[in-house]
Order: sequence, then structure tokens, then C-alpha cells
Amino acid sequence: MKRRLRVIGREGGSPSDAPRWGTGLPRSFTAPAPDGRVRSLKDAVRQRVPNLWKTVREHRHMARDLGREVQRHGLEGVTKPLRAIARSVSRPAPRSPRVWLDLGDFGDLIDFDDAGTFQDHGLGLLRTILKQAGVSTDLASTRTVRTWEGVRRQLRGYDMLIMNVRSYTYSQAARAAAIFKELNPNGRVVTGGMHAAVSPDEMIATDVFDHVCTGPGEKIIVDLVTRPESFPRVFEGQGAASMAEWPNIDRTLWPKPASLRLQYKSQWPLEPGLGWGPRPVATVLTSRVCPWQCSFCNESSYIPNMGRRPVEQVIDELNALDDEYGINSVVIHDSMFFQHPSWLKQWLELYPKRAHRPWPYWAAGRADTVCEWPDLFERLVRETNWSTVSIGFESGSDPVLRMLNKQVTEAENAFTIELINRIGDEQERAGEEPVTLWSNVMLAIPGERPVDAIKTVRMVKTMKRGTPSIAFYAPYPGSALGHQLIAENKNLIQGDHERNPHDEKVAGVDYGFYRELLRGEHDAWIAEGLSAEDRARPIRLNWGGTLADLVQKA
Repeated sequence: MKRRLRVIGREGGSPSDAPRWGTGLPRSFTAPAPDGRVRSLKDAVRQRVPNLWKTVREHRHMARDLGREVQRHGLEGVTKPLRAIARSVSRPAPRSPRVWLDLGDFGDLIDFDDAGTFQDHGLGLLRTILKQAGVSTDLASTRTVRTWEGVRRQLRGYDMLIMNVRSYTYSQAARAAAIFKELNPNGRVVTGGMHAAVSPDEMIATDVFDHVCTGPGEKIIVDLVTRPESFPRVFEGQGAASMAEWPNIDRTLWPKPASLRLQYKSQWPLEPGLGWGPRPVATVLTSRVCPWQCSFCNESSYIPNMGRRPVEQVIDELNALDDEYGINSVVIHDSMFFQHPSWLKQWLELYPKRAHRPWPYWAAGRADTVCEWPDLFERLVRETNWSTVSIGFESGSDPVLRMLNKQVTEAENAFTIELINRIGDEQERAGEEPVTLWSNVMLAIPGERPVDAIKTVRMVKTMKRGTPSIAFYAPYPGSALGHQLIAENKNLIQGDHERNPHDEKVAGVDYGFYRELLRGEHDAWIAEGLSAEDRARPIRLNWGGTLADLVQKA
């Protein structure tokens, strides 16, 4: 048997095998596949010296990754990332008495296959402030290991553990704190973050947490870390009045994958992204809070309103990151980018001119603001390379939208989808890359009727270039609907807020119907009223699966 190998190192070849990179070497040649003796040798090495096998395999795969990047982007596509990694290789800094534990799913910075690869801007901001004040912290991460034993190895021998706790990482934080206390009986655990603000009772009841900071920490983090004994167990944090006061995040303070190949694969200290644009990806924030108060969301209950970052400051940070690392696309992590028309008009004017180039970017909006300022929205998409528009549609039914206090209607959702479809069609006809739509959608909402769920899936089917992220509703603390369901003892995830999008979460919801819906048993009902084009359009989820795949993941 013959196998086609992509290699460098053999002369000759057909005209299509033109020399690569001016070396005089062909692009490919035909070589025999490894025989049984080679396979036996490989198996022996794998079994007897697994670390050597792992190292060889990592470097072989990295060489393959590098070759692909050169083919796609030229030599410049690999030189900047490699220079960034080389600069990060330095003498180990003196060990700090304090360790900051980055929380997230095990292996997220090993596998790089979902949203868990995005870095924590709160951690980055506060560690940057500490560094600028001359306060050292070491960094550990649950995302760079696969087991609790891997976490345990990182926490031994410290006086202080610091954690930014979100609701979906609370149970992880509690277990990590218990491990830390076991390893370091006199150590102190300092916590803050979203869950401390929206569910302080749960945090206070966790006796392994020595300090619980509710609210932002920019103005108190240095004193808290250097003089923790001067703070009570539970206290309110203090943040900046405006994001203009924030320093640019030192991205080398984010968790770093352990191996050279994984650092390159993740584009560290930038990020790999989720395929919304070419990598490496620079993630930024321009605003801190969504002012709407949807009943399913807890953001406005714990993040105080604050001034938006100046447009010039955002663009200058992106330019600096491009100079240092080379960026190819941007993710604007704002919960609500498309707000404040005066700011957006400045962005429209300055981003195409002031940025090194108008990198394609992902950013979020709402259907009602798109309907309110459709001309501004269309200009931003066309003139600033807003290539992926994220809209939280949530539902395609007016009764459910009212129940969620979404302040959006079915008609506004439909208008927004139609507008994005039209812009994409016109871009395609002009030979341009069409805008895509990332949509957040919920099912299994308490009070939702089967007809409401059908209308929601029907709405998704009308998206020509849509990538829906679909999940069953979860009652999170801090939100009005979440508090109501928790008070009524209908919350099935009490004390465990992990994000499993398609598990059963609320008592009284007919999850059997939703499993039928996802399996396609109600497709004929969904098709009623749809055009032939929309009926034929398959729904592909954000990770590439189908609706039926969600039943398997539940």
C-alpha cells in the first residue's frame, strides 16, 4: 500500500510539486507506508518511554501546524507567534507566597475545542494591577490539567489562594479551597467575582472561604492581597468610575499552556477563538454592563454601571497587540456592544482609519436596538468589518419574550434576521465575505408552551448564515426568574451551577417534549408557514452538530 506524504526532502516531482519556500525541494512524493517492524518499534517506545513518545509526537504535530500556517498566511503567519512564545521563555521568577487559581473546565487549555479557551479578563485586569504595584502572584489553572490531582500539585506551599468565582465555577472553587486548606493549614483563601455578588449567602456558608469580596475589586485588590488581615470576612469591593481608568491587560499574566506546541496552537498570549475569524484572536472589552434587565440574566444585579472605554483607547490597544504579537481578528466581549449611538458613530469613523487594518470582529447586539438604529447597524457591518453579529434572540414567541422581560418582540427578531440575511446576500453578490449571525436561543423555559418552542425553532430556520447556540433555560442566582424558581424549590441544580446546556434544570418542565423536538419528531409542525428554502435549510449548531445531537449530549 502507498501513502501520500506531505514532506520536505526529496528532489524531483511533477510541475505541480513546485519547490517550497525557495528550497528547491518538492511539495510531496509517494513513499511506502510504515511496515510492521516500524509499528512495533513505535509501540515499544510508546510503552517503555511514554514521556519521550509524547515529546516527539508534540513536536511532530507542531511542525505540521507550522506548515499549515505558512501555507495559509505566509511566513509572517508563524514568525510573530513564535517570537511571542520565545520572549515568554525566561528565567523562572522567584516563587510568590500567593497563588491565583484560574477556574474553568479541566483540559480547556489542552484541547481548545470550545468557549472555555477564552481567557478571564477579570483575572488579567487584577493581576495586571497587582504587577504594576509590585505585588507578585503565581498562577495555577484547572484548565491546564485534567484531574484534581493536577490541581493539588499546583497549590502546595502557598500562604494565600485567590479566586474569581462565577456561578458555574462555584463548586469547583469550593473544592479547590478545601484542597488548599488541606495542603496549607494556615493558608488564607480570598474570593470575589460574580457569585460572591449574586449569592453571598452560599459563599458565606462555605467555611473554607476566609474572605468574600462582593462587587468589583480594582481599587482594593492591592490592599486586600498585601494586608488581608485588615479586611472583614465579607466586604464590598470598590471599582473604577470608568473603564478609561483600567490599564491595558498584560496578557502574559493569563494561564499559559504547558507545552510549546499547545502554546502555539492556542496562539498564547493571544487566543485561538471559536472560528468567528482567523486566529490569533485579540479579545477586548469596550463596555462593562448591559443596562437591560431581562428576568433570566443576573448581570445588572452585580456589575455597577461605569463609563465606556474611549474608542481611541480600544483601537490603540489593538494596534499595540498587533505590533507585539500579530492579530488576525477580534472578539469584543461586551455583553452589549451595539448601544450608545454616539460611541458607535465614533467607532464607525475611527476604526477603519486608526486601526492598522479593520480586523474582522465578533460583537453582540439586541434586536430592538437594531430596529431602532438600522442604518447605523448596516454601516457598522459593511464599513467596519463587523463580520459576526451576535444577537440574543432567546425565543421566537411574544408571550415568552414578555415573560423573560426581554423588551423585544417577535417582529423585531424577524426584522433583524431579515436585515442580516439581506446584507449577507448583497455582500455575496459583490464577491465579499458575507456577515454571519451567531444567535443565543433558549428552550425549556418555565411557562413555555409547545407552540412557543415550535415558533422558536421556526425562527432559527429563517437564518441563512446563522449559527445558533441553543440551551435549556437554567435558573441562575441573581436573576428575577432564577430567584423565583429557587424560592419555589423548582431549581434542580441547587448548589451546582455548572453549565451543562441540555440537562434537566427546572421541576415541572416537560423535557420529554423537548427531546422529541430536538430529535425531529415535530419537524412537520415546524415546517408550517416556512418557505421551501427555509424548510430545506438544516440547523447547524455552534459546535457543528445537529439538534438531534443535543439529545445525546443531555
